[in-house]
This record gives sequence, structure tokens and C-alpha cells, in this order.
Amino acid sequence: MATAGPGSLMAMRETIDVLLEISKILNTGLDADTLTICVRLCEQGINPEALSSVIKELRKATESLKASENLTS
Repeated sequence: MATAGPGSLMAMRETIDVLLEISKILNTGLDADTLTICVRLCEQGINPEALSSVIKELRKATESLKASENLTS
């Protein structure tokens, strides 16, 4: 990421704020940090659909681990 001046930092923050509001409306479960990482990955050329699939698979794996931990507890 190129060095950004104060004006562009403010614009980036506003963009993330708007995307976070959209994310909340769509109930994605992404927090501001995760959303920022996703945006940066997309800016670097990562396919958004592939990124979405990875996030979904990670959530499934996490749920599965939590479920198995609950069974053993």
C-alpha cells in the first residue's frame, strides 16, 4: 500500500465505516479489522468470491471444532 496523506487516510476510514455498516446490515459477522483485511486483499487482486468461500469454510471449521470441544467437555 502506498503512503497515504491525511486526506486519503480519512477517505479510507470513511470507506471502511460505510462498508462496515453495509456488512452489519447484511449480517456478515465481519468486524472492522477483518473487513479491512478483506478489502486490502481484494485491492491486491484476490478474487472476492474465493475469499468469501475461504471465510465460510473457516467458519464451518471453527463451528465444528467448538462442537467437538463441547462434546468432550
